[in-house]
Amino acid sequence: MIVVKWFFLILSVLSTVTAWAENLPSLISGSHSAGQLQNGKQALKNMVTAMQTLNYQGTVAFLRDGKLEPMRYSHAVNNGQEQEHLLSLNSPLREVVRETGKVSCLYKATHQLVVDQRPFERSFLVNMPTDLAQLDAAYDIEMQGEESVALLPANVVAIKPKDGLRYGRKIWLSQQWALPLKVEVYGLSGEIVEERLFTELQVKDNLPFIAMPPATNTPPAATNATAPQQAAFTFSSLPKGFTEVFFSRQPIHVAEQPVDHVLLSDGLASVSIYMEPRNNTPPPVNNSTEGVQTIDAINFFSHAQGNYQITVMGEVPPETIRLIADNVRLR
Repeated sequence: MIVVKWFFLILSVLSTVTAWAENLPSLISGSHSAGQLQNGKQALKNMVTAMQTLNYQGTVAFLRDGKLEPMRYSHAVNNGQEQEHLLSLNSPLREVVRETGKVSCLYKATHQLVVDQRPFERSFLVNMPTDLAQLDAAYDIEMQGEESVALLPANVVAIKPKDGLRYGRKIWLSQQWALPLKVEVYGLSGEIVEERLFTELQVKDNLPFIAMPPATNTPPAATNATAPQQAAFTFSSLPKGFTEVFFSRQPIHVAEQPVDHVLLSDGLASVSIYMEPRNNTPPPVNNSTEGVQTIDAINFFSHAQGNYQITVMGEVPPETIRLIADNVRLR
């Protein structure tokens, strides 16, 4: 159950090659000028526009928790519609397509097609809000010089958290196209949590949309047609900057009872909360402050409330996971 839950959570944050911690103290703390903040925001605005409007492709290396995965990547635009495509280069072979709020993943060995509705995410590379004002409550943004990535000159933008409840980021933007050539996510101690890196990048006038191959083992698609407008749980409080951006009620497995899923986001970081009936199973032994567990770079915490099991997971510090879990209240 837990594997299915965090699969789509980590799908859009697959990660990259070798890590080095250069200038880490300046990422976590330090002074900044109004000009740096303004230039940093403008650079990110240019990036958002470039990512939405350009046709580009290349090889991206993803590194997470010491695990390297190279993938072929493409982004195509046709009549205002966008499509992202990922193709793994090593086993296990899989193909992933994102378009119009839907992510489809085809496992080549089993021909199983897994489809998930994800209208709240915009990119496999870096999920940036269209309105950068959403970041003001939790982050500072500033320029940090120039470097080269994949032999391309890039401007470096640092996104610094204002508290210890989320991770910092640095983005290397192509000076020619404003596309993200490299993205690093930093833990609270300055260690690299994940990295995404273009080893080569091409911008084209046009790129075709990719049609997903037919699948022979496709589970029935879940639907939200009869879902209520709100989850069966709420929050007594939330960390600063986090708001609810998505809700669904649907079975995770065929023939299982529906599971409520709420996604919180501060514009960059996201946290998923799942509520499911316990069905008389013993409650998880995770009710201490040390109960937060980790799979790759995803932290999660699960505990019982009444007849339900609440699971909170996301790419945020363990303290944030536990804080949100402690403030879940059944309606």
